[in-house]
Amino acid sequence: MDNYATHKTDRVRRWFAKRPRSHGRFTPTGASWINQVERFFSELTTKRLRRGVFKSVPALERAINDYVAQHNRNAKPFVWTADADLILDRVRRKCERTSNSGH
Repeated sequence: MDNYATHKTDRVRRWFAKRPRSHGRFTPTGASWINQVERFFSELTTKRLRRGVFKSVPALERAINDYVAQHNRNAKPFVWTADADLILDRVRRKCERTSNSGH
């Protein structure tokens, strides 16, 4: 599970309560596949849409489709730039800050 709130709804909590042997595991913030999708849309916005002028919805759609087609001609996967030690150090610091927070 990611850190979004959908797994905290009453329905999901009841499901877990009925299954005490089941446990949720959380991915670090920013580590889920959806973050890769968000990263792609960020590049699309920055490289093609932000300063563009589109006089109609079809013109905007063409610009998006052209960008995607051009990107796909030489597509490369996004690569994580943080190494495991950096990520684990951030997790450790977060745990230290929150473990004695009084909650």
